[in-house]
Amino acid sequence: MMKTEGIAGIEQFDSPGKGRGLRVSKAFGVGELLFSCPAYSYVLSASERGLICEQCFTRKKGLAKCGKCKKAFYCNVKCQKKNWAMHKLECNAMCVFGEKWSPSETVRLVARIIARLRGQTERSPSEKLLLLRDMEDHVEELDNEKRELTEADIAGLHQFYSKYLDFPDHQALLRLISQIHCNGFTLEDEELSHIGLAVFPDIALVNHSCCPNVIVTYRGINAEVRAVQEISPGQEIYISYIDLLYPTVDRIERLRDTYYFSCDCKECSTKSMDMMKMKVRKLSDEISQKEISDMVRYARNAVEEFRRAKREKSPLELLEMCELIIDKMSSVFDDSNVYMLHMMYQAMGVCLYTESYDDAVRYGEKVVKSYNVLYPTHSLNIASMYLKLGRLYIALDRKSTGISAFQKALAIMEVCHGKDHPYVTELKREIIGDE
Repeated sequence: MMKTEGIAGIEQFDSPGKGRGLRVSKAFGVGELLFSCPAYSYVLSASERGLICEQCFTRKKGLAKCGKCKKAFYCNVKCQKKNWAMHKLECNAMCVFGEKWSPSETVRLVARIIARLRGQTERSPSEKLLLLRDMEDHVEELDNEKRELTEADIAGLHQFYSKYLDFPDHQALLRLISQIHCNGFTLEDEELSHIGLAVFPDIALVNHSCCPNVIVTYRGINAEVRAVQEISPGQEIYISYIDLLYPTVDRIERLRDTYYFSCDCKECSTKSMDMMKMKVRKLSDEISQKEISDMVRYARNAVEEFRRAKREKSPLELLEMCELIIDKMSSVFDDSNVYMLHMMYQAMGVCLYTESYDDAVRYGEKVVKSYNVLYPTHSLNIASMYLKLGRLYIALDRKSTGISAFQKALAIMEVCHGKDHPYVTELKREIIGDE
């Protein structure tokens, strides 16, 4: 029996209508750290190789590469040795398969979890409150499409890892992969770019709200839970599982689809922000309800279509697609409508990629103006926009504008990441360097 260790100031309890949850037994102020949790298992995105250490997730120049596969990079020999138990699951296979080596990130993470579970005899520091094996899996609720995706992941495991790993039975794999789909965390950098995938069992206990009072950020491979509102003793803590920009119907659909529950937080029951999020142009001749609902349908399809297009179209085609969608939507929607913002954010990303900095700024300024109104106060979505804009202004020789954008980002990051976080210290250095 693995004994529960517990976390000071935090207790597990049965949250009415939500199952397990966490609440605090003491008060926490805004920006205060409630607890941190090391990743049980984690994996660096293939696109970040060579930029970030596979073991400790430090981003730096001049990383040393694995002599055998030449694909994994480390700070030093110490990091490389520490990582070998996980890297050896892939090192040889990457050499053998060459270009054909293509397991999904979920598959890569699951392989590492299986390897770690094999050797585990006692509770890990990531499981002070909840064992990995006790995480929710929702296997019974998988529809055909999800079951097919899960089966594809199982096939991927067998294809790329069977030589280096003994698997549990099919049902156990199905359950493990489903657990990762519901409980995996996307690791992100300060600009919210995806850099990896990890699992933090203790944080999996925190329930969702669209009005969260805590936020999860990452320091290397540790997740940290910080207060973004004042929290009183006895209060339950909530994070947001999803992007909070979108209107209630979209959020509820996303939560049901991925996490199998419906949210009943204050925002979902009052829908107080929906009118602002779905803002329509002020035109003298009234826009009919039908025109609005037709445009919403168009917008939701366009968002999905663009997501697919990102895989096959060139940057120029993507930009043209963004501009066409924005143009069509603007006949009904205001610039601050979330579907307009979604497409402007995508357009900004394409402009950054093609180094059209003036256009990127034009989109970014519109987006951040509305983000300030539509997101909660201490939002990393706002901070990351100010960071991107700050870097753009500096590149365009608009120093003082750049510094003021950095300072806005810094104020949010000090709350969300903590004042001693490397991202915060780096940004302070950037501000001093540019002044």
